[in-house]
Amino acid sequence: MKSLNEIMLCAQTRPNKTIAVACADDHEVMQAVSDAVRLNLAHFVLFGDESKTRTIAQELEFDLTNCELVNVPDKEQACLEAVKCVSSGKADVLMKGIVDTAVIMKKVLDKEVGLRTDNLISHVMVIQLPKFDRLIFLSDGAMNIDPSVEDLKKITKNAVKLAHNLGISRPKVACISAVEKVNPKMPSTIKCQEVEKMVENLEIFQCDICGPLAVDLALDKEAARIKNIKNPVAGNADILIVPYIEVGNALYKGWVFGCDNVKSAGIIVGAKAPIVLTSRSDSAESKLYSIALSVLLDKEN
Repeated sequence: MKSLNEIMLCAQTRPNKTIAVACADDHEVMQAVSDAVRLNLAHFVLFGDESKTRTIAQELEFDLTNCELVNVPDKEQACLEAVKCVSSGKADVLMKGIVDTAVIMKKVLDKEVGLRTDNLISHVMVIQLPKFDRLIFLSDGAMNIDPSVEDLKKITKNAVKLAHNLGISRPKVACISAVEKVNPKMPSTIKCQEVEKMVENLEIFQCDICGPLAVDLALDKEAARIKNIKNPVAGNADILIVPYIEVGNALYKGWVFGCDNVKSAGIIVGAKAPIVLTSRSDSAESKLYSIALSVLLDKEN
């Protein structure tokens, strides 16, 4: 798949899943839910302040007949109930509403009712940039703060698996740093080199990995040509793996708030079920694309 619209169209052909929304009482969240219902993407269980949710729905002229509302005004409790809804099997997908990521992830990681597995949980942004004719996967700019080399390997595996699920049979993975040469004074370059060895050591299959690479060399063929970087990943990367959370976070927000016509979806993988997770400042469109993406993924993705 080369665009988020393709993901949307594909999701519309799949059987409806049930999505549990934690803290749904927000205009952008409810706009995305309304659009998803209109497009027949999913059913919803909405946890949060029921009165506020109904008021927003009225403003949007959204008929809540096909949604289940659960009145839980306290945000932390709403997150817990939404997570329990998924872990019990009543819902297939968890979605973050108007709540801090740390609050909902605390419930996701709860040892008794949470959604943790033996896998590392990581976040992937799927970005559609006007300049490119392919989707760009960015990980991890939301969950893992300072991942070790072992963590980066697991983050990479999660992102590659997601790309495979979206029909990219052999994704090209760029491990991002500021330069393309290993420098002992720049720890990210050493991390990148170690992750690159993962394919050589047969720790991951069906992808090509190169690192360290600067962002321009990863994405732009002309930049790679000028600097004489001839690795097949250079200028063609599908997946960007960042060494630290602030790198991914700054990249994503720079694109979204600094460029026109950027589209995105955000999802957490590696848990027992897909988790729709976007920034509270993200648009309803981004949340809708994220819902569509989650519909295409199975539990224990």
